Amino acid sequence: MTPDRRHGRALTVLLTALLAATACGPVADRTPKDLRVGYDSLDGSLTVWPPRGDLSGDAATTAAVTDAVRDWRSPVDDRAHLPSSGILFSGRVDGAPVALVAADVPGESASWLLQLTRDGDRYTVTRATEYTDPGYLVYSDVLPVQTAGGRRYLVSARVQRLLGPQGRALTVADGLSAPVDVPACTAVPVTATLRATASLPRGRAAERLLDLGTGTADPRYPLVRDESGTGRRALTGLDTCVLAGDRGPFGSIPRRIGDRDAPRSVPTSWPMAKLTVRSLGEVALGGGEPAELQQLSWDTDAGTMTAVVYRPADGGAPVVSPADRATPLQTYQLPVPGQPLVVLSWRATRDSSLSVPPGTTLLVERPGLVVIPEPPRTQTFSLAGTDKTHYRSVTPR
Repeated sequence: MTPDRRHGRALTVLLTALLAATACGPVADRTPKDLRVGYDSLDGSLTVWPPRGDLSGDAATTAAVTDAVRDWRSPVDDRAHLPSSGILFSGRVDGAPVALVAADVPGESASWLLQLTRDGDRYTVTRATEYTDPGYLVYSDVLPVQTAGGRRYLVSARVQRLLGPQGRALTVADGLSAPVDVPACTAVPVTATLRATASLPRGRAAERLLDLGTGTADPRYPLVRDESGTGRRALTGLDTCVLAGDRGPFGSIPRRIGDRDAPRSVPTSWPMAKLTVRSLGEVALGGGEPAELQQLSWDTDAGTMTAVVYRPADGGAPVVSPADRATPLQTYQLPVPGQPLVVLSWRATRDSSLSVPPGTTLLVERPGLVVIPEPPRTQTFSLAGTDKTHYRSVTPR
């Protein structure tokens, strides 16, 4: 388990214990007519999500927001459980009423961030993103908000300081940051400093996140944990809208519910944390210009995923493969313009041996890496190890 996941789960366990001790947690036995305003999670004596916004005390607003959340359905038609959901912010933003709700959806064991705006006397859910990290959304400390003026961030009471994409401190009023100029298709860092609390006795100097850009489409949650800063380096120069596409690494493995794909749900390959990159070496295909071949890896709620990136040395646009689940033999279909490729990657040892079909053209062959032209028909490759042989098949797209 990664340090990020250990920290997150340890925090979840501690907060759950604290909630149980005060009998006011997200699973408390109560059935209010309206959503709670704020959230009754505690970190020691600190209320992590107190009521925020100039409309948080307005009963009519709370009732209207509750009605909208009650009517909302997730992409697979599940509804929010109102007693374990809460309004984190209710107020005017850029002159317009906005509400932000942490919605618990037990049918999916999921947490959703719902953004609502007022339409006449009613509120409407205008954005809905699924929080893919295990545990409640309210155990996070920085939540993304998209407004007409740009990206903002709603922060918990644990946040002492928030730095935006250029490393500049952001003004935060009533829990909501000033607008930030976040590009549509470029990953940018956001860093929070957390105060000392019962769960973090020494505080936390740098809670690092990556914002994948305002072009990230619902229900995909745009913030990714980046504790070590490797994700920022891994995504340098990459178009996150391409990464998120149906053939891109982050969007290429659809979620399955039962025996069916759920295309409107968050892809199984959507990143959650621990984005890293390693070089597979330089390649020059057909005597052309050299390019660097890299392997991306990242954590999802379904395990580790990987993909390859082809970065031309002349500064041309990088090419990315769809995702592949982490396995001993990785296979990637890389759509290089004019020359679609298959990349085979593995951890080379003295006892490992790759076999390819007879007649296969090997454009690159070195320990742990083979690059071939995309085959005209399905082909199977095998990696023999000490105890087991692994088989992978590739079908042309």
